[in-house]
Amino acid sequence: MFARQILIPTLLCLALAACSARPPIETLAPVAVQPPADAKLVQIYAATTRQRLADRPYAFGAGRAEGLSYAAFQISVPPGHQPGKIEWPDGPPDPQTDFVTLRQQIMSPAAFADALRGKDAGVFVHGYNHSFQEALFRTAQMGADSHLTASPILFSWPSEGSTAAYLADRDGVDYSRDALTDLLTELARQRSANGRVAILAHSMGARLTMEALRQLRLQGRDDVLARLDVVLAAPDIDIDTFREQARVIGPMQEPITVLVASDDKALAISARVSSGRQRVGSIDIRNPQIRRAMEHSGMRVIDISSIQPDQFAHDRYIDLISLYPQLEATQGATPGTGIRRAGAFIFDSVGMTFDSIGNVLAD
Repeated sequence: MFARQILIPTLLCLALAACSARPPIETLAPVAVQPPADAKLVQIYAATTRQRLADRPYAFGAGRAEGLSYAAFQISVPPGHQPGKIEWPDGPPDPQTDFVTLRQQIMSPAAFADALRGKDAGVFVHGYNHSFQEALFRTAQMGADSHLTASPILFSWPSEGSTAAYLADRDGVDYSRDALTDLLTELARQRSANGRVAILAHSMGARLTMEALRQLRLQGRDDVLARLDVVLAAPDIDIDTFREQARVIGPMQEPITVLVASDDKALAISARVSSGRQRVGSIDIRNPQIRRAMEHSGMRVIDISSIQPDQFAHDRYIDLISLYPQLEATQGATPGTGIRRAGAFIFDSVGMTFDSIGNVLAD
């Protein structure tokens, strides 16, 4: 038992965070500076089940709040920004070289709803081991790189932001299911007749999203589900749990997109922590049984292994989002949703194409 207690945090530390320094919470504090003319300003709206910090009211910590809190942040992205990267300040924030928080506002539910009314909405649900500031700046980075017109919305659940808190984070996900369900219901209600709500959920955030979709179906909220475009990136979900979630959710008007890579080292360790149960995000779609199961689910599963991975091959979705302008130029496709049917596909990062697995295997 003692060896297991030592092994699990060590493995998680090595594979999921590389034990690197974390950005301080002070990066959320608004800085009174004039950004350069060629900086990009990104307005982020946040809905969170985290507690607001009493001594730093501009920030949210790992504590669990009763109900949702709402906020807005304006983030300046530096002129020399590299797609897929977050240029964190190293010392006093400099808008010439760093991501900088320019403005922050705590919002009432009514003000939050008014700010987003009539706009396209894109929700990011972060994964395990994320602080609020990491999730917020990642949302800003993806908003800047994708050039999408949707208003970026961060849904942040109370992750402990610690490599040793995997089980506590899973509890934080379960704690936040009702809140995400309520947020999606409100966003769907605000949209026009043809309006859509896009959701990108990463890793453990995909577990939370699937639970929210399941709850919406059990509540009979087919009207909400019909407005959702869902992408699950490297979902950290046990395959059997995922199968049961998918059974209850049933077919969606827009098939759920699942981004997978069989060489995801972080999910391999998650499986090891979970008594060897494989995670959905690391399935091999070349396996006929797995492929048939995913196709039977009515989802579209896309292997994105061709994207050059980070050290642990768990964050490829970031690079896929950064490729959006090129994808739009070559095929008019939004990452992951340009394929309009269910099935199994492989993304070719060289040709910028989504190829049917049947065609790939035949070549």
